[in-house]
Amino acid sequence: MSYANGRLIHDADSHLMELDDCLDDFLAPGQLAAFHACAGYQAALARNLRPGRSREAHADPLFRAGVDANLLLRKNYEAHGAFIAADRPHALDLFGFASQLVFTTFCLGNFGLDAGDDLALCYAAAQAHNRMMTDFCAVDARLLATAYVPLEDFALASATTQEAIRLGAKALMVASTCPRRHAPSHVALDAVWAQAQEAGIPVLFHVGGEDKMNPVYKLNGLPAVPDFHGGDDNFTSVSYMPIPSAVMQTLATLVFDGVFDRFPRLKWGAIELGAAWLPGWMRALDSAAHAFGRNETRLQRLSAKPSEIVRRQLRVTPYPHEDAGWIVANAGQEMCLFSSDYPHVEGGRAPLKRFDEALQGCTPEAVQRFYADNFIDLMGAGLAPALRRPATLVAA
Repeated sequence: MSYANGRLIHDADSHLMELDDCLDDFLAPGQLAAFHACAGYQAALARNLRPGRSREAHADPLFRAGVDANLLLRKNYEAHGAFIAADRPHALDLFGFASQLVFTTFCLGNFGLDAGDDLALCYAAAQAHNRMMTDFCAVDARLLATAYVPLEDFALASATTQEAIRLGAKALMVASTCPRRHAPSHVALDAVWAQAQEAGIPVLFHVGGEDKMNPVYKLNGLPAVPDFHGGDDNFTSVSYMPIPSAVMQTLATLVFDGVFDRFPRLKWGAIELGAAWLPGWMRALDSAAHAFGRNETRLQRLSAKPSEIVRRQLRVTPYPHEDAGWIVANAGQEMCLFSSDYPHVEGGRAPLKRFDEALQGCTPEAVQRFYADNFIDLMGAGLAPALRRPATLVAA
């Protein structure tokens, strides 16, 4: 029996753990040297020194004999299907999930190129990422590839979106942070949102594209605090706190400036950014609209209260350590999604157990929405009809 044990579950967050050369085959020869030389790529290489990160390690018969028993125990590069495409369908069989959104790990943040001056390399890296992701996920229709679209240049963003959709990406990922020279709600970016709406696929924010904590907060005169990988590149209790700050500001701007209303069929997702912030943020949206609505024409033009617009179009993944039941009760049962974060350490060894316990006070309808219905709604045409409610799976 699979980990899902016959339940209908869609996974809104999983990852590749790419090897260093993951983009090499997808960059033009003239771009490869410049990409390898950029500071962001070199920093990613330095972070990428982890056990198990070789194809030879995964080919070892002893390693492969332990795959089934260690599905949730082996993490990152040691996980089954972490970077070998042919292995990922078997991992998904063991999970028993109906589908799985797949994000990068190595390329999160686009190597800092969005904040640089070489926009040609910025978009080349993003497009190489999109080709790599769609190529990997082509091995199984249940694997839903995400494509990254930098928003720094209007024409290049539109062209990158067009190519990603043509390649078969099932969702577009954009940064939570504000572009350097214009708002994320700029009307010239409507060409991006229009293509996504027409294709019926969502636009997603994901951790890795958020504002980072000011490192001066670490200078407290005390010993350094290691992250859960033993270094200081990932989150600690203090650097964890600002994770949703940028996405709250960006989403509020998109709502208030009318982007959600201009594209009412377009769904948005905040993935691996937590959700404990969601109820208070929704109330703050309504408070802002009430306080400034008399003076701001843009607020008067909104189709509904901001919280109602958000319920219509936004979906969010709680972390497994958050009280998902409380979030559902205070934000609405149409808002939250299940995610495993496989094969990352942060997803833990028992995501279903933790979420099931947190959802105990919720109605059966709310639980079904959390594990399946809200994901189906989010993905739209990005989730093939045959994958939405497979006959072999029965909702709990």
